[in-house]
Amino acid sequence: MDLVEFLASNTLAFVLSALVLGLLVGSFLNVVIYRLPIMLLRDWRAQAREFLELPAEPESEPFDLARPASRCPHCGHRIRPWENIPLFSWLALRGRCSACQAVISKRYPLIELVAGLLSAYVAWHFGFGWQAAALLVLTWGLLAMSMIDIDHQLIPDSLVLPLLWLGLIVNCFGLFASLEDAVWGAVGGYLSLWSVYWLFKLATGKEGMGHGDFKLLALLGAWGSWQILPLTILFSALVGAILGTIMLRLRGADSSTPIPFGPFLAVAGWVALLWGDFLTASYLAFAGF
Repeated sequence: MDLVEFLASNTLAFVLSALVLGLLVGSFLNVVIYRLPIMLLRDWRAQAREFLELPAEPESEPFDLARPASRCPHCGHRIRPWENIPLFSWLALRGRCSACQAVISKRYPLIELVAGLLSAYVAWHFGFGWQAAALLVLTWGLLAMSMIDIDHQLIPDSLVLPLLWLGLIVNCFGLFASLEDAVWGAVGGYLSLWSVYWLFKLATGKEGMGHGDFKLLALLGAWGSWQILPLTILFSALVGAILGTIMLRLRGADSSTPIPFGPFLAVAGWVALLWGDFLTASYLAFAGF
């Protein structure tokens, strides 16, 4: 029996494999979440200087998702391979740099743990197959986008657009919806928030959300079809209103303080993809339809 047959026939082994893979990917997502916004900023600056016909900035050390190697931000200590094992290295080092003993943020192991647990759940929910493989990729992408949006109020096109196209591609094979429903899901997702944006702007003169939110909902529609859009919008708005109010109160900020909406859309869309039919049927039964 080869590895594929073993994982296909053993649910526990598949779930545990997905957990380990998720932890490893979570470690890489930490790099993406930190470095991608910096890379985009540098690229925007270079394009702006070129457009304004200004001299290019002096060349600096290469900076991308692979270079330079990970280092301690406090002392510059290069992270060795055994210090970079997802979750376990942080626990073994007791959350501190091995060289300078500076505190390592808890956020790094938390993202690794969340990625691992979500991956394990996706594996358990769908079982071994292409649906699980595809949704693992979507799950990791949504996690990275959500954290970047929280940090910078930005949803990078370099993440959202490839995943949108991937959603249409996987639904060419009917993994989650028909291609026709997926296309209308992408169109409906974009236009629904685009319409809300312009209605709000015309009524108040202010921008209520970023264009990245339109693209993110289009992405979710491309994966789950137009049928998941009402549940996604309703759930994200409800959770966003509740958690947003709590966050503003905790920060002591006023209601005009911008709050990223992307994470709420990502969570709502992910839930709708996995449990949309069950939640809709439960609500209709509760309402007596």
